[in-house]
Amino acid sequence: MNMRQLKTKWADNINEKNVLGEYPRPLMRRKSYVNLNGVWKYAIKDTKGFPKKMNGDILVPFSPEAVLSGVGRQLKPDEFLWYKRSLPEEIRPEAGSRWLLHFGAVDQCAVVYVNGKKQGKHVGGYLPFSFDVTDALQEERNILTIKVKDYSDTYYYSRGKQKLENGGMFYTAQSGIWQTVWMEKVPEYHIKDLKITPLYDQSSVMIQLEDAAGRKDIDYDVTVTARTMWPLKTAGRTGRPCMVRIPHMRNWSPEDPFLYDVHIKMGNDSVESYFAMRKIEVKNDKNGIPRIFLNNKPYFQKGVLDQGYWPDGLYTPPCDEAMIYDIQKMKDLGFNMIRKHIKIEPQRWYYHCDRIGMLVWQDMVNGGREYKSWYVTWLATAMEGTHIRAKDTRLHLMGRQDPTGQKQFESEMKETIRRLYNHPSVVTWVIFNEGWGQFKTRKMTDIALAEDHTRLIDSASGWFDQGCGDIKSIHDYFFPLNITPEKRVTALTEFGGYSLQIPKHSMYEKDIYGYKIFKRKKDLSRAYEKLIKKLVIPNISRGLSATVYTQLSDIEEEVNGILSYDRKIVKIDENVVREWNEKLHF
Repeated sequence: MNMRQLKTKWADNINEKNVLGEYPRPLMRRKSYVNLNGVWKYAIKDTKGFPKKMNGDILVPFSPEAVLSGVGRQLKPDEFLWYKRSLPEEIRPEAGSRWLLHFGAVDQCAVVYVNGKKQGKHVGGYLPFSFDVTDALQEERNILTIKVKDYSDTYYYSRGKQKLENGGMFYTAQSGIWQTVWMEKVPEYHIKDLKITPLYDQSSVMIQLEDAAGRKDIDYDVTVTARTMWPLKTAGRTGRPCMVRIPHMRNWSPEDPFLYDVHIKMGNDSVESYFAMRKIEVKNDKNGIPRIFLNNKPYFQKGVLDQGYWPDGLYTPPCDEAMIYDIQKMKDLGFNMIRKHIKIEPQRWYYHCDRIGMLVWQDMVNGGREYKSWYVTWLATAMEGTHIRAKDTRLHLMGRQDPTGQKQFESEMKETIRRLYNHPSVVTWVIFNEGWGQFKTRKMTDIALAEDHTRLIDSASGWFDQGCGDIKSIHDYFFPLNITPEKRVTALTEFGGYSLQIPKHSMYEKDIYGYKIFKRKKDLSRAYEKLIKKLVIPNISRGLSATVYTQLSDIEEEVNGILSYDRKIVKIDENVVREWNEKLHF
């Protein structure tokens, strides 16, 4: 199988001394910030002990499997990946201060050492974690070492579309550090977390602050600012909600993504954040049909599936500009929603959705043992055409027979909701996709709702619907669609997948994957137009409230993107996409 290594237009401009150097946590910014991305030493070993010798250099935060890392080596499930670097001289013990070490994401299991002392471990390849490493620091040279093990698709841990034997709709498995590593200096008593909830109908916002020491009734000051008003100042206490009324409130929407800034000071610590005033819910329209309402008005969501893969960085975008390009290009084409498909992005991606104005449906990342394709794919597809509802109790067929794996998924689902809670762009949680690792759907829906009752829940996207959640979520690549209203909102959460291979911009010449393959751009564009006209538009009056076209870009063998994998070609006529998106409304 001949493969062409593709690169995005940003790959050749990467500066090894400033790799993804933008502040990685826009929702809680401090002035103290030390970025640790760059050239590290690495070693791949088949034993647990500290390596005596490193193999060479790796460019962090790119995984060793990614060409941008400079390694180009697949980590195997029985191997250990080691990272090592010295910390900058400014990171040393200082009276009254603590040093926090942050990881955006490390795939899958990480153990962290500073000067040979274990600081902690983390399981799960998609969520941020941090350690207070102050007590391990020395006055002079400090060494950071990380040990990683990645089982990929051979165990029950979350993995998304990664597969060691990749092909078709499953892609290259990647491992290790794939988001920014950074440090910050904080006072001994400092803010640990911040939760912001817009109370749209009350023209107010609720702020909840968590102190790192767990102290209650600690005073803090809040200042809310915006270019349309004078600063609003109030005071709050930890352990209690702080309510701020917003006079002459301005909505957030894709058409007007207005953000308020907020400054919070607690003792010697202060953080900057932002929020938006928006509301998402399901209500009946004037005809009694359940619709998605944004800010108390029916709002048709026209979305695109985005899996967040890059030919040169795999899970890691080559730069901040690359993330912005994808979001802005989809908005320019008339989409107002992105379904982030079984991957959790760096926080800056959601920040850009917040400020650009792009709604997000966020998938939880699937895990579990091997899925039985004959059941979760082929039989399920046929049953979708007959409208037969399959149960989610055949755990061995869905790869969810491990109780420990079920608990791990539940824990990661709750943490995903907590980490992304403050982003106004995120409006829907998608718990399961097509039966992959699916189990106890109703219970997981209830748990997600307990974590966040302010957003919609798509309990099972495609095929294994259990009748719960806010959305009846349909995947349809092959059958006619004739929607009938029910008690929940109806959404077409995957459709299309039309394919076109672009010479020199596709990874493979012969081994390509797609649901319907075209030879020319004009043929693909006509087919796209016909699909929207015949499949989507007639169903809007019958109850269809949201659509998700597959997909934003090509990925490896899969050539069904609107964009080529290297992001250099728009494969469908832009005017056609824009024109037909304009016709999708209530």
